[in-house]
Amino acid sequence: MHGYRRVVVLLDARPQSLDAFEIACRLAADDGAALTALVVVAVPPSLPLDAHMGREEDDARALLERAGATGDSYGVRIRARLVRARDPGTAVVREATADRAQLIVLGAPRGELGAPSARRPQTMLSDVLTRAPCRVMVVSDRSSRAA
Repeated sequence: MHGYRRVVVLLDARPQSLDAFEIACRLAADDGAALTALVVVAVPPSLPLDAHMGREEDDARALLERAGATGDSYGVRIRARLVRARDPGTAVVREATADRAQLIVLGAPRGELGAPSARRPQTMLSDVLTRAPCRVMVVSDRSSRAA
């Protein structure tokens, strides 16, 4: 088999995430892959999962609309998914498993890269890297001087 057939991309407002999405669109266009754009609205433990999170959901919808427009520019059909979850890492792994994804694409600042330690707690990125049911591509800052 050539390339990836099913790709899940986690979207958020960070520049690295938007770069990751563009790279995923190029991969999907080249390989004819199905591309799922996932935005996770993280619901704090102090609130019920169905709590009103209007601003966060509006921001999520705007990201998904932008993803659809970007996908159109690459000739890729985007499956948009907005998910509410306590833990974004778990939501990404669950979505990738349900989609039978062959690749998860994430954007992350360089400061999140590396193994968790006493100084650096487990991040969503390290959680996905350890639990993913498939390969994971991490897109980081373009500049080597970025934090």
